[in-house]
Amino acid sequence: MPLRLNTATGKWVVAATVLGSSMVFLDGTVVNVALPRIGSDFNAGISELQWVLNSYLLALAALILLGGSLGDRFGRKRIFVIGAVWFTAASALCGLAPSVEWLVAGRVLQGVGGALLAPGSLAILEAGFAQADRARAIGIWSGLAGVSTAIGPPLGGWLVDAVSWRAVFFLNVPLGILVVLVSMRHIPESRDKQLVGRIDYAGAALAVLALGGISWTLIEGPARGIGDPVVLGALFAGLLATALFLLRERRAAEPMLPLGLFSSRTFSAANLLTFVVYGAFGGALFLLTVLLQTGLGYSPLVAGLATLPVTVIMLFFSARSGAVAQRIGPRLPLTVGPLVIAASLLAMHTIDIDSNYLSGVLPCVVLLAVGLVIVVAPVTATTLASAPDERAGVASAVSNAVSRTGQLFAIALLPALGGLQGNDYDVPGAIVSAFQTAVLFSAVLCAIGAAIAWRMIDNDCLAGPKLSGRVPDPAPHGGSAGG
Repeated sequence: MPLRLNTATGKWVVAATVLGSSMVFLDGTVVNVALPRIGSDFNAGISELQWVLNSYLLALAALILLGGSLGDRFGRKRIFVIGAVWFTAASALCGLAPSVEWLVAGRVLQGVGGALLAPGSLAILEAGFAQADRARAIGIWSGLAGVSTAIGPPLGGWLVDAVSWRAVFFLNVPLGILVVLVSMRHIPESRDKQLVGRIDYAGAALAVLALGGISWTLIEGPARGIGDPVVLGALFAGLLATALFLLRERRAAEPMLPLGLFSSRTFSAANLLTFVVYGAFGGALFLLTVLLQTGLGYSPLVAGLATLPVTVIMLFFSARSGAVAQRIGPRLPLTVGPLVIAASLLAMHTIDIDSNYLSGVLPCVVLLAVGLVIVVAPVTATTLASAPDERAGVASAVSNAVSRTGQLFAIALLPALGGLQGNDYDVPGAIVSAFQTAVLFSAVLCAIGAAIAWRMIDNDCLAGPKLSGRVPDPAPHGGSAGG
């Protein structure tokens, strides 16, 4: 029997999926504000700190497609619970890490758990709720999960200041236990019974090699030199694995990434937009949290609170953005939103060591939040609406993978573009200069995203009875702000 939102079971299911996905989204941003303390404790350089972030994103982006497929095949509840247990254990390992190398390894394991956990959360709602309640359930999920991404920096700052950077990871342990207990008791099992054949493990392995080779080149290449044989070898391996991955997915009977999804022009456009906008946002947020501490001298708590307006504005206005997109179509919001984000990034170019928060930082953060509000609800609804119902898990996983891959490449590339090397993250002048260069590049990415939306998005894709259960309407909507 389909779930109803006004029942106790329905509410528990939404709560479990929100908490589970929020752990994954939260760890995409909560660690940012802890990076200077991690670097100081472990005497780590900028490339090692990049790996603290990117090892997580790499595993998550490369395997989240496999996680969606496993859930559709073996049971979404089963894979969701396994992911929650895995993620919780990996978080504890990160909190206990004795060196930066062990921390990076723990972050890889976190990413694997997140890849099992994240796609199942939305697919459980898609498959479990009655059509009349599905839109509201998805809206609540996407709103609260999206806000969890934005709340990461202030929460992480408070934990770093009050306890230790290790508390950022230990926070997941009680949350993960709660997710497992609620899920086991309340979530009904669902799967795609039409799926047959073998799991595409070869595709998953090629995805890891592709993203790993390219991201390693972007992070380590500037220090070693582009002519270094190891750098060239990693780049070649990444590009070759990318080509083999696409060939594999094209020929596989049950591919991890069904390339047929991209035959929809709107689905392709929505994911391209997600890639460039979330790449720009993720890269800028990474450097902004370091800039506020190193360049402007903020404590971790104050640096985290500096981005709190993003949380507040998204919480109160995302639902309206989703409703507007459904009423007028997504093309205009998805064009205007990236341009507003680009404007906020251009404004951030003026931030330097002497900037005042109220006059120099806050207006930029508010403008960034406005742009995100305009984008995240329509792009999530558009992505889901343009995919077939029976591929809900895979479509959700694609959206998550694309957003994480955009962030992965941006975090790998932007410090190098800004000239950061070694321990430069602890040098105020160096981090300010790198940040100013990075936000200009990110603004260009957002402008490209706006052009993609205007030229390629079908403005009628949110209309029609087929999509009525998929488009978040009056409920809060945060979309893929975390994925």
